Amino acid sequence: MTAVVLQARLDSSRLPGKVLLPLGGKPLISRVMEALNQITGNTEYEKTNKILKIIACTEDSYDSFKPLAKEAGFEIFAGPKDDVLDRFCQVIKKYSIERVIRATGDNPFVFADAADALNNEAVLHNADYAGFLELPYGAGVESIRACALLRAFNEALLPPEREHVCPYLYNHLEIFKLHRPFAPASWRYPQMRVTIDTQEDYENALKLYDVLKDSPFRFNGETIINAYNKVFK
Repeated sequence: MTAVVLQARLDSSRLPGKVLLPLGGKPLISRVMEALNQITGNTEYEKTNKILKIIACTEDSYDSFKPLAKEAGFEIFAGPKDDVLDRFCQVIKKYSIERVIRATGDNPFVFADAADALNNEAVLHNADYAGFLELPYGAGVESIRACALLRAFNEALLPPEREHVCPYLYNHLEIFKLHRPFAPASWRYPQMRVTIDTQEDYENALKLYDVLKDSPFRFNGETIINAYNKVFK
């Protein structure tokens, strides 16, 4: 089974409480889940049944996120704050997940169509890890084989390899099969920034969302890119 796992927490050093800041009348993290709900998966089962969506949050975020997760149709799981690799592996074990589509709580402009395309490539190439190169910063996800993360959990010793989920995979190419193709040309805008990490990012996100909010295609990469160019060029 494939699951979208959204990594989220409340505290942020550069923009405290950013995941609950309003974006179009809803908390930012609700807009992230709205985008992730457009990811459909690859197999015939996934195309006809909603793939599982889960918030993997810190324990001190659970009460704040629980009603938002329920509203969005997400499961919610609380785990360690600093050992995020452990948090993901606990989710994998609880829900019997075979492949993880990993997303983060500060990216409300995820390209849902690019996420599906990436996951499809990951499956076709039998990759332990897959990620598009040169997508806009904050537009992408990662597709990871669950057994690779479980192996990383058992073997990773360095703090950065446990705090950021996937570095053990990057650092051991002799063990894991990585698939990191350049994104298709229509999505390849590496100079574009759509994550929310600072006050300036948030203010830009408000402007971008205002242009996108009425578009029926607001979760598609080209639509987001066109809106971005309209607002910021």
